[in-house]
Amino acid sequence: MILAETPRRKLVTQLVTWGHWFALQNIVVAIIIAAIYILNSPAPITAIGNLYLFTNWISHIGFLTFFGFVILILPLCYLLSNAKTVKVISSIVAASGLALLAFDALLYNKFGVHLSIKSADLIRDEAQTVMSDFGWQQWSFLTLLFIVWFSFQLVVANALWQRVKRLQKRKLGLPISSFFVACFVISHGLHVWADAKLYQPIVKQDNMFPLSYPATAKTLMSRYSLLDIEDYQQRKALQFDQTINGINYPIAPVYCAVQNDQKVLLLGLVNGKISGSIAGISSLGKHYGLQSNLQSSINTVLYGLPELYHDALSDYDPILLSLPASMGLDINVFSEQNLPAKFNQYISSWDEFKSSVQHIESNLAIGFVNSEDLSQLLTPEVQSQYQILITDLSHSKALPSQLFSNINMHKQMSSHEDLAPTVLNLLGCTANASAYSTGSDLTNTNKRRYIVSTQGSKVLLLTATERIEIMNNGNVRTFDLQSNEEVFSPVDTGLLSQGIKHLSSFSSKRPL
Repeated sequence: MILAETPRRKLVTQLVTWGHWFALQNIVVAIIIAAIYILNSPAPITAIGNLYLFTNWISHIGFLTFFGFVILILPLCYLLSNAKTVKVISSIVAASGLALLAFDALLYNKFGVHLSIKSADLIRDEAQTVMSDFGWQQWSFLTLLFIVWFSFQLVVANALWQRVKRLQKRKLGLPISSFFVACFVISHGLHVWADAKLYQPIVKQDNMFPLSYPATAKTLMSRYSLLDIEDYQQRKALQFDQTINGINYPIAPVYCAVQNDQKVLLLGLVNGKISGSIAGISSLGKHYGLQSNLQSSINTVLYGLPELYHDALSDYDPILLSLPASMGLDINVFSEQNLPAKFNQYISSWDEFKSSVQHIESNLAIGFVNSEDLSQLLTPEVQSQYQILITDLSHSKALPSQLFSNINMHKQMSSHEDLAPTVLNLLGCTANASAYSTGSDLTNTNKRRYIVSTQGSKVLLLTATERIEIMNNGNVRTFDLQSNEEVFSPVDTGLLSQGIKHLSSFSSKRPL
């Protein structure tokens, strides 16, 4: 009885009670920060998928935060006899942990990966790029931001300490813990069922939150040799939902200026083949047309997006045309193929198109032509006045395709998705290409190590040496890029997840 009433015993009891309320406050803040993962990911299309998302969000983030409290803060309540020291150290730990969670959320939303050893190279490259532009003002701002965040934690810690006796009288521990336990049980129960069924609206959320290892049905099945565990894990991780309920195009407003004196000619061959060489124009690197048919190739050139999005883009004008037109540039488009009626304002007849190019009248001329038409268009004067890009659309299934130009390029690998950003940059528009395209400007150095697109129901990801095909059920096949023969080397699932995240960036997210 005397032991229970000692000052030290009372202090420990108060610190432990305070610690639990401090942990609860940080759980709420962490859950709010983790909403970034949800708001920037496609919403589940079913009620059960949304139920799992909510319960997993609450229970997983709550568990991570509480686990951090148990490991890092709770021992301090027993080891240190100074309450002020406990509050200061706990505030530093909480501020650092939540800042790390926010950084991971931003990393995931941009690259599709979480903080890990596998993502270390990517983080280092990005950090070097960003930090190279940092001056003392940026470092001062970041330092001030952390001080403000730490101060907030310290204010909350002191406020809770002053009210700890009042909070002790409230019997809220059981209902709060019961709520989190219920969410935990529901989320893991739903995932076991979904895992056994490979139910897409749930299993595709597996990589959404950091350090997520939901319960699965595979352990028992693999024990009795009913399941190849490695193949199953790989297929599950790489399932890709081809259903596009809507599109954000562009992702963000595209603001930029254009130069009225710039002239760009973009030609896509829909019939015939480009000869081995064109006087005054060079073949550029390795160019790939990954679309399944000619019409998809044309749409990809105009929009800078893979065919996954083409149906959803039916009501949108391509930024490649609408932005220069809004700036008053002269635009002419000619196509041997029928284009939708919305392009009529840009379409010219062959004679009009040829005349505008030959007389150097168009700021932007885009022609989908036969190989025989090239000699009429590529006169010496046209080549001296226009920045020219020529690609082969008629053999889009062939790997590689062809790309010719009279400008300097800085990418070893390119695809049709890169053409729209390149043309707009040549016209003087320096807006971020990721706002309207999955491609990138070929005239600027890009550190992305892969090309990703879709062809029918499968995802294609190309590296410097391999072509990786991901079927909609998660099956993966790998081919040597040079010989086109299938190889059976280990698959970098981190790279594939990153590519799929990049590919999914234009699908409709949850409304803010």
